[in-house]
Amino acid sequence: MVASGPNDRLQRLFAESGWTLSQCARAVNLVGSQDGTPLRYNASAVHHWLGGTRPREPVRRFVVEAFSRRLRRPVTHAEAGFETLADHPVQQPNTVAGLIELGTEDMDPSRRSVLGAGLFSVAMAIPGWPDVLDRAAAIQSGRMTRIGMPEVQMVIDMTAKVSELDDEFGGRMARPMAASFLANTVGEYLHADGPPEVKRAMLRAAADLSYLTGYMAVDEGLHGLAQRYYVKALELAGASEDHLTYCTTLRGMSVQAVDLRHGHTAMDLADAAAAASPKAGPRMQAFLAGQQAHSAALLGDRTQALRRIREAEAAMERAENRGKPFGSYDPSSLNYHISQVRYELGDLAGSVEAMEQSDQLRYGVYRRARVRHRATLAERQLRLGHLEAACATWTTALSEWPLVRSGRADDRMRTMVQLVRPHTKNAQARALLEQARVTLRAELLVVA
Repeated sequence: MVASGPNDRLQRLFAESGWTLSQCARAVNLVGSQDGTPLRYNASAVHHWLGGTRPREPVRRFVVEAFSRRLRRPVTHAEAGFETLADHPVQQPNTVAGLIELGTEDMDPSRRSVLGAGLFSVAMAIPGWPDVLDRAAAIQSGRMTRIGMPEVQMVIDMTAKVSELDDEFGGRMARPMAASFLANTVGEYLHADGPPEVKRAMLRAAADLSYLTGYMAVDEGLHGLAQRYYVKALELAGASEDHLTYCTTLRGMSVQAVDLRHGHTAMDLADAAAAASPKAGPRMQAFLAGQQAHSAALLGDRTQALRRIREAEAAMERAENRGKPFGSYDPSSLNYHISQVRYELGDLAGSVEAMEQSDQLRYGVYRRARVRHRATLAERQLRLGHLEAACATWTTALSEWPLVRSGRADDRMRTMVQLVRPHTKNAQARALLEQARVTLRAELLVVA
């Protein structure tokens, strides 16, 4: 599609980026590949875009996201010269209406492919604590019904059950249930009348469930959708003045970013989470410091990474002295962070040792994490040259994979097949591949 003249807006963004034409093309191709859309643009294509030729409509969001990542700020379609009627601002729905709409779309099978097309954006506008407090006015009472603490407790109990299902069976199994519950039940409760303390408690419960639903979307690889749930969790936490859930959500967003290897964004979110919860207990302090350590290691900041991991260890020791270790961040989680820090800093053997320790300490209910992390452990064992040890570890992960519905676990199985196939002269490798052929779905056996 050709405009009437050069795209001055895109030219300004291009000048601000400092890219060459080829570098810009590669950045757009990278965003497309991360979204599952292989692209092969080159310098000539970018030259034409700057001259006024618009990329295909599906590609424009990749261009916008590439510039957002480069400039580390939100870039709109209009700012890139791609403005359409759909890009004009519309009145934003309030927090509750937006949550109901999101849950309704998410539980509709005909909408899932559309929702899944959303990109993870490193430049997404994240509301700060003062901003979400201001949004409290968007939580309006209705006349549908009146709620009390039993309804709040029901939402809390349901969230706990969904979380248990997610830990054991994966996000793909539990998330549709959570989305339906958000849209059909929680949304109604949020519009209901009730005493102020009950309404605040319901907002906190809804924030927790929205965060969990976003976390499960991450597990499916639906990163744009996950961000939308996370932002709703931030808004609900602000409306209820719930620092803990606000902090937990920022931490979850940092985990998502670091897993996608967006180091600066992960670090910014981890720091924001730490700043948002100055009164956090030692277990939360350990998780935040561990996440800061992982993010710093990804950026190559060895000094900060090691300092933060020591802080995490000290905080975990204080937490353990206060009672039983079972919780959202336990010694297994800490050793996972230690493994990730060592790996990013180049200590492969040390990362394997810590990952093995994490596996030994992990509670049995965390099946999904066990499958994923054992597969990661096997990948690192193989890199050390320990083929048979890697095959043994992979075999344990593969044996539990059929019980898990997780996009991240699927990715690890796909990688396993790719890494083991060159070693078919080894008997254990051949046996593992044979088990994979019997166990895995056909698309996971295809080597790219």
